[in-house]
Amino acid sequence: MSEAVSEIDEKPPMTEDDVIAFLQNNPDFLKNHPEAVELLIPPRPRPKKGEVADFQSYMIERLRADKQEVMETTKQLVETSRANMNNQARIHEAVLRLLESRRFDEFIHAITIDLANLLDVDIAVFLVEADGENIPHISTSGIRIIPAGTVDKWMRGKNALLQDDISGIEAIYGGGATLVKSQILLRIDIAMDTPPAILAFGSRDPHMFAEGQATDQILFLARVIERCFRSWLNLWK
Repeated sequence: MSEAVSEIDEKPPMTEDDVIAFLQNNPDFLKNHPEAVELLIPPRPRPKKGEVADFQSYMIERLRADKQEVMETTKQLVETSRANMNNQARIHEAVLRLLESRRFDEFIHAITIDLANLLDVDIAVFLVEADGENIPHISTSGIRIIPAGTVDKWMRGKNALLQDDISGIEAIYGGGATLVKSQILLRIDIAMDTPPAILAFGSRDPHMFAEGQATDQILFLARVIERCFRSWLNLWK
């Protein structure tokens, strides 16, 4: 027993020649164990004049690069999916808060105060066009008045306008304009006989809102607000 252990202990370590001999005797080794390729560092010698380039090593490197790219893309997709789910949860919570309002002034408070907190923005403002100080069908504080024609001028024919790296507009945010570095403006059309309106969200983060971002969820919130207004004002037209 002791002699057998002694013989094993005295067995010389495997050499590079042993590895080569093993691979020569087992040509299907990498085929049966493809994970072993990830442990190898292929050589990068330039072929000498008259020699054939070793394209196999380049293919291995390309496969490694492709794998890394796939991993990075997958990571980005996961992060984007998580962000979308988080945004969707915020929108759902905002809708529920709007529906919980028991009075019209509570509904306006939910739009101008609660939505800012729920959507993680710094300021939310509701603006309605009016020729004078009175807004048709609406008489409550918490709403800013803008001149007729302003909505079309600002929105440029869009239902949602996202802007990054900006200076806040005082006509929208009042004294809070200095905080705003990015914004999203949502067009709100309540009814045929009411003036158009804008729901503005401003953030001190210059990159929170930017052109090209998805707007389907925030536009859904805008449509909910329109329908809530119609219910409160009995304007189903």
